[in-house]
Amino acid sequence: MKKRAAFVLATGLIFGAFLPSSYAEVPFSEAQQHAHEKMDILQEKWDKKTGVPQFLAGKLSAKPFKNEKEIKEFLKANKDIYKINPDEELTLIDVQTDNLGMTHYKYIQSLNGVPIDGSEFLVHTDKDGMVKATNGKLRPDASVKMKDQTKAKLTEQEAIELAWKHIDLTKKETEVKEETPPLLKEKSDVPNTVEKSKLVVYEKDGDYYLAYKVELQFIFPYPANWKIYVDAKDGQIVDAYNAVAEGATTGYGYGILGDYKTLNTYYSNGTYYLYDVTKPMNGVIETRTAQNGSSLPGSYSVDSNNAWTAYSQGADVDAHYYAGVVYDYYKNTHNRNSFDNNGSTIRSTVHYGYQYNNAFWNGVQMVYGDGDGSVFAPLSGALDVVAHEITHAVTDYTAGLEYRNQPGALNESMSDVFGYFVEPNDYLLGEDVYTPGVSGDALRSLSNPEAYGQPAHMNNYVYTSEDNGGVHINSGIPNKAAYLTITSIGKAKAEKIYYRALTVYLTSTSDFSDARASLLQSAADLYGYGSSTYNAVVNAWNQVGVY
Repeated sequence: MKKRAAFVLATGLIFGAFLPSSYAEVPFSEAQQHAHEKMDILQEKWDKKTGVPQFLAGKLSAKPFKNEKEIKEFLKANKDIYKINPDEELTLIDVQTDNLGMTHYKYIQSLNGVPIDGSEFLVHTDKDGMVKATNGKLRPDASVKMKDQTKAKLTEQEAIELAWKHIDLTKKETEVKEETPPLLKEKSDVPNTVEKSKLVVYEKDGDYYLAYKVELQFIFPYPANWKIYVDAKDGQIVDAYNAVAEGATTGYGYGILGDYKTLNTYYSNGTYYLYDVTKPMNGVIETRTAQNGSSLPGSYSVDSNNAWTAYSQGADVDAHYYAGVVYDYYKNTHNRNSFDNNGSTIRSTVHYGYQYNNAFWNGVQMVYGDGDGSVFAPLSGALDVVAHEITHAVTDYTAGLEYRNQPGALNESMSDVFGYFVEPNDYLLGEDVYTPGVSGDALRSLSNPEAYGQPAHMNNYVYTSEDNGGVHINSGIPNKAAYLTITSIGKAKAEKIYYRALTVYLTSTSDFSDARASLLQSAADLYGYGSSTYNAVVNAWNQVGVY
């Protein structure tokens, strides 16, 4: 008995506002009385303020009504229930017949042709035309309260300008400049910013206003779908809210190598964005496209159905997915929240330039070229390359190693080494995107720098004025030391030592000898002076001639 009572209470909480009529215990209104006299009602819900039904279901008609004209006759015959003049106040906006044979007539209540915002009303008939249900929000008092008050004094453009002022933005501030390259075949038709406006009758707290319903939709500087009601008489803001249809979602796509990836995306107003809000950061992980131009940050990478499967989207998919992997690595392994340890946005722009054979961190974001198809495939297609670029950002916010001479070579080396820590499958860098037509090739190697034109010992250090003093050349020496360290003590210990050195001891002008000292001190901090781990670091740097 107690279990049954609990069940009744539970279902009452769920369905209390929408019960079969046999359970209704509230006093009938006059309209309800008429409805129960005329109709066989199985379910009902009434608007207590207006006294009209919000939902009626059952056998609502004794004869069939098979077209819109006849539906109007049904409503006129039941004016004592619905309390409106259907000929003057209802405008048909849609008719649909479903696979069960039911037909659904959708109306909007209007006054002198001006729609009442939110006053949709539907009539549903079965395959034989019998009215089975009606539902919606009717406002029978609107025609009285708004009589002869449907002429606007403000223009639509004036209302739009007042709406922008209300949210303290301008349209220009929400737009991202885009550059269309000459060879671009397809371009997203999703605009950065949309302005819409229409004249409506708007009800708020029982009062009615003639207002412009202004919709401002944008995704920068934050996702928004503002609904702003501007009084069409005096320009006052009647109401405003951000109704963005948003949320973190999960999509999927294929990278440039055809590999399947699950993507954290963002849904806003019918469009999916490579915009990851699932991480515990202050910002987001977002991916944009320069569309083979040179304008940064470019426009958002978007898709209509969250299936990022087009070949042209491969670089976008890889950049977005791999940025998330790198974020997770730093957060889970080193408790570092984004590159600045303050949870800042990680932004990647792909499709930069035309056949651009490079990737870089520009001090603000990651940028990836598509490659020329011979020397490079799209550079975001390699996890270690993405890790390399994001580590440049980490270095900027920690050691700040100058990008020239030995500090610059250390800067490059740290990015290569953490590229391995993130993707420890091999000691090669960029093998997934470098010379796509040559199997087994790579950009650099930690284990064998000489194979790719780099020195592995100070005896072969290259003194040059090119490449900022050989930052991409001489990085082979600390790379080799890292390889020797990792193979001796293992990845788990090595990555802790390297992270500590980068974030605690290295400075902007540290040279190779300083790096040795910083790594040794980090090893001592973590594992003790003279420990086997400490001695392994000593031996690694000895073997490359750095003391």
